[in-house]
Amino acid sequence: MDPDAERRAAMAGGTDDGRGLIERARAWLAEDPDPRTRAELTAVLDAADTGDAAALADLADRFAGTLQFGTAGLRGELGAGPMRMNRVVVIRAAAGLAAYLREKGAEGPVVVGYDARHNSYDFARDTVAVMTGAGLSAALLPSPLPTPVLAFAIRHLGASAGVMVTASHNPPQDNGYKVYLGDGSQIVPPADAEIAAHIAAVGPLADVPLATSGWRMLGPEVTEAYLDRAAGVVAPGGARDVSVVYTPMHGVGLRTAMAAFARAGFPAPTPVAEQAEPDPDFPTVAFPNPEEPGAMDLAFKCAQSVGPDVVIANDPDADRCAVAVPDRDAPAGWRMLRGDELGALLAVHLVRTGGAVAGRDTFAASIVSSSLLSKIAARAGLAYRDTLTGFKWIARVEGLRYGYEEALGYCVDPAGVRDKDGMTAALLVAELAATLKRDSRTLSDLLDDIALDHGLHATDQLSARVADLSLIADAMARLRERPPAALAGLAVASAEDLAEGSADLPPTDGLRYRLAGAGAVESARVIVRPSGTEPKLKCYLEVVVPVASAAGLGAARRTADEVLAALKTDFAAAAGI
Repeated sequence: MDPDAERRAAMAGGTDDGRGLIERARAWLAEDPDPRTRAELTAVLDAADTGDAAALADLADRFAGTLQFGTAGLRGELGAGPMRMNRVVVIRAAAGLAAYLREKGAEGPVVVGYDARHNSYDFARDTVAVMTGAGLSAALLPSPLPTPVLAFAIRHLGASAGVMVTASHNPPQDNGYKVYLGDGSQIVPPADAEIAAHIAAVGPLADVPLATSGWRMLGPEVTEAYLDRAAGVVAPGGARDVSVVYTPMHGVGLRTAMAAFARAGFPAPTPVAEQAEPDPDFPTVAFPNPEEPGAMDLAFKCAQSVGPDVVIANDPDADRCAVAVPDRDAPAGWRMLRGDELGALLAVHLVRTGGAVAGRDTFAASIVSSSLLSKIAARAGLAYRDTLTGFKWIARVEGLRYGYEEALGYCVDPAGVRDKDGMTAALLVAELAATLKRDSRTLSDLLDDIALDHGLHATDQLSARVADLSLIADAMARLRERPPAALAGLAVASAEDLAEGSADLPPTDGLRYRLAGAGAVESARVIVRPSGTEPKLKCYLEVVVPVASAAGLGAARRTADEVLAALKTDFAAAAGI
């Protein structure tokens, strides 16, 4: 029976009034080593035993299948059952990963890190216990630390693999399990499927050896080595006069960020006090993601009193970096830069401060990011590559010098960290802001220069969060069956089904529409795909408007805004969202 049918049957009582579902839940309960999830599931079972419909529906949801291990590892809501994140799921995942590594003849340690979310330490400790019990060497980071520190540690320690326990910027009730191999990059096919097969083959939990000791507890030396490396992304003796308001968004970034700024020679940022310390409940934000409405309100309030040059935010595991700039027309006096805008700013700064380095002469961005980076690279005489979404693909680009993704992810030192890194990106932002400030200029001024050089590349996103994942599948099917002929008054010049793959890109579930220019618009583009980490359908929009002179910037921005708004309306109608 497929998971959806199983869920419907259980919610309706099924052919055996839910008894099969209850028996599976009892079998799970018998294996669960965690008293918290045991108590949680016991309460649900007690209610289900009385025929309570809500309890049966709850069980059906928890036991409708298993969390799928893929190129994002695991991520989901905390709780009991195979469709939740819990110690049973993590121990099985760790055992499957250990079996995969043994099959591949892994020799280096498995290094494990964790953030400050609920259960993160427990999941990390279970992982090193499983690795050690399987006869592998394991090492545990000494405290909750940013994801980039774990990604750095893999290569620094010569590890065979790495695990980071984090759900990044997901809601408080979630956690996740992110897996890297020995090259320091996140897993990609076929490794993900091979690990998933080993996880599926794990037998009774009682047969998984769990060591009680024997792994290496790492000290501060790994973080110190990371900080030394991070400080090297900025030029020695360069501009350092910059004022920054900084928020780690209740995550683990504060201490590492403050130490990185000090080591690189910058003045200490002003932390947003209410969000400075780790708090797994994220009490001041609805979603701990700088992109979400309201998430930056406290940072802007702090900035209004401090008057900094820039506001910088990291997400809870500090692998993403967000930046806001002063803007008199913005409601709070500050405007969040889009990920594509910051991606272009960092690219231009890297070009001006050295461009390529030995063996690294390629810029890269995911296909959902702005096409502007390809133009910046071309003018600088650098190579450029498109990749699928995710740094598991960007970081693998041969000869990568710089890569970014519109979702606030930036890799400015791929030789040190083969993943997005919000710490080193923040240092580069500070250096760029200080350099411009020395010349009485700002990040906004540089954005104007970029638009004059390459045309205004305006981007936006249309995102639909759903409770029923079938709605996403329905929308993708509708678009494949009835592709739009025009959007925002622009003819669809080409419609590409990314599921078919190409010589440059592996297959992925997505659609790309290129729109012909008309009037003041040079071109436009729409890409739609299901999110890999959230129950969302995501549509990425771009409009390119030529700009002849500085006097035309205002009109170009108004045109771009109008076309982006029309694209949102038209595409939502076409997708039925």
